Amino acid sequence: MNYGKMVPKEVRKLIREEKITFQTSGMCDGYAQANLVILPRKDAYDFLLFAQRNPTSCPLLEVSDAGSRKLKYIAEDADIARDLPKYRIWENGKMTEECTNIVDFWQEDLVSFLIGCSFSFEAELLASDIPVRHIEENRNVPMFNTNIPCSPAGIFRGNMVVSMRPMTEKEAITATVITSSMPRVHGKPVHFGDPKKIGIRDLSKPDYGDAVTIKDGEIPVFWPCGVTPQAALAAAKPKFAITHAPGHMFITDVKNSSLKN
Repeated sequence: MNYGKMVPKEVRKLIREEKITFQTSGMCDGYAQANLVILPRKDAYDFLLFAQRNPTSCPLLEVSDAGSRKLKYIAEDADIARDLPKYRIWENGKMTEECTNIVDFWQEDLVSFLIGCSFSFEAELLASDIPVRHIEENRNVPMFNTNIPCSPAGIFRGNMVVSMRPMTEKEAITATVITSSMPRVHGKPVHFGDPKKIGIRDLSKPDYGDAVTIKDGEIPVFWPCGVTPQAALAAAKPKFAITHAPGHMFITDVKNSSLKN
């Protein structure tokens, strides 16, 4: 099935029915995807401040009303408890479970944060003949912990997580121009070339996602990643939280073109 040619409402229905339980890269061409963080109201302000202080890693697309599973702006007829392929449950900073819906975990004080995702700019890269290797190889994007510090806020702190896409230096320049115009889905790269300079030792062993082929003449290019909040959750150790599983995004009704400068 060609999920890239489907509209978000159709794919969200398949996800809700648990017919799609895998990563969402390449789905719904032209539509923005979003990372997810859900926290109790008592921790939500600290996270909102963390997101505002770290806009490249955590560009907010929407914040829900407390207790609501619906969204007002980026998707119609959505159910945040069932419309992602895979969720992670966190207790005291530890990921304790992965599941395909969070209906049984829902609480009336939960606040959902939808955060821009780099999957959203991949269609723009492909349209400019820039390869997106994890799509070519039908894998999840490789993501890595780094030594780049985030600005702390309340209980939340930690280092940036990045996603990596290999390409030639010429392609990297074009990709930088393209993604610079899309700050609400992470914007331009934070680094390219030697991964050790940002604390990454081995590109064949990503901290999240899957390793991909890096061909001769290509360099790794790194973008801020919406998995950064999961590193912050591990450091902050809130009593309870829910996130997306890396690569398993919420697909919005928002066109990528509307997120450009």
